[in-house]
Amino acid sequence: MTALSPAAFHPLEAAVQPVFDTVLTRSPHEPEFHQAVHEVLQSIAPVLAAHPEYVDGGILERLVEPERQILFRVPWVDDSGKLQVNRGYRIQFSSVLGPYKGGLRFHPSVNLSIIKFLGFEQIFKNALTGQGIGGGKGGSDFDPHGRSNAEVMRFCQSFMNELYRHLGEHTDVPAGDIGVGGREIGYLFGQYRKVTNRHESGMFTGKGTGWGGAEVRTEATGYGAVFFAQEMLAVKGDSFEGKRVGISGSGNVAIYAIQKATQLGAVPVTASDSSGYVVDDAGIDVDLLRQIKEVERARIVEYANRRPGARFVEGGSVWEVPVDIAVPSATQNEVSLADARALIANGVRAVSEGANMPCVPEAVEAFQKAGVLFAPGKAANAGGVATSALEMSQNASRQRWTFGDSENKLREIMGDIHRASFEAAARYGVEGDYVAGANIAGFERVAAAMLAQGVI
Repeated sequence: MTALSPAAFHPLEAAVQPVFDTVLTRSPHEPEFHQAVHEVLQSIAPVLAAHPEYVDGGILERLVEPERQILFRVPWVDDSGKLQVNRGYRIQFSSVLGPYKGGLRFHPSVNLSIIKFLGFEQIFKNALTGQGIGGGKGGSDFDPHGRSNAEVMRFCQSFMNELYRHLGEHTDVPAGDIGVGGREIGYLFGQYRKVTNRHESGMFTGKGTGWGGAEVRTEATGYGAVFFAQEMLAVKGDSFEGKRVGISGSGNVAIYAIQKATQLGAVPVTASDSSGYVVDDAGIDVDLLRQIKEVERARIVEYANRRPGARFVEGGSVWEVPVDIAVPSATQNEVSLADARALIANGVRAVSEGANMPCVPEAVEAFQKAGVLFAPGKAANAGGVATSALEMSQNASRQRWTFGDSENKLREIMGDIHRASFEAAARYGVEGDYVAGANIAGFERVAAAMLAQGVI
């Protein structure tokens, strides 16, 4: 995982370069945030030329500055009785389309730059869903890996003791992200309910299906990344049938991308964690992977130990494995230029980002120059937040939809996102460029709403 220095960015068009320069000056030492802003700005200059009212209205200057940044300490006591202190974050970036919506990430790498990059991406991702939700993100540098359930509970309760005052179903609705699964969401929601004296189901998504959660929410991000790739392939008259698929990570996104790709007739052959990756040429056994990672919370090497024919590679790059379709689903900037070149040399046809910004800009550029279909995370992994919005709708109406109904709605939303991205790219003369198309389509929706609502 790498971070870019300001010198690594290509110059932008005159209409947007001053905005980026201000971001660099006002928010120094935040490389991931710089990268996310640069990607959007380099796509939308044509939109500003077509809509000078967005320039006059200072849309960009307002958009790159969060509406609210919340930073707080999280003290808790571990099982040995020792006091621990972590740092908590919530960046409420834009509420112009609806309440802030975005996950919480618990991981040692979490810092202000990463939360701001995630929150900025969330603005456009959420806009693309058409579900009436704004953009935000949060988390902590707490690492739940290796902690007991009691320690995780105490941390989550302390975290929510501060954050609760900034949340609400009409204000800010968190969900899970890396390090925040069903266990953590349960503890967080329980503490919110305790301190507010309200059972406000719609203020948190990703809940257990027995207490307000929606079917398919757990699977949604992984499924959605595959559905988006399916739409891209269909434009070219292709499909997943018989394709080798490379997937990084072994969390929710990876597991359910593997499951859906398998259901569509593909053969997913890889999964990974921070210790290395496994290759299973017969196809990853998703039930075994779930047992190891979700139940036992063990390392990926256990998969190779229990699965005949599978092999474990310590360290190295999962992208060295020849595949037809790649779904990077681990973390930001995991796919380097060297990784992209290896994938291209091995004949990759499509890349769909299951994680947030997993490909460095040089890798994206290499894929596009090589004619590889490329789906950016703000479009391809929007299935998770889209299904979160569906969960909010069900909570508000006290309804429950079946798994099949929810999956069909997810498939329709991903089709709509693909269509909006494809058409926006074509409208501005960059047909087939899903990065530009997703940025433009999301930006147009947000900018129009900002202009309509005045300077706030």
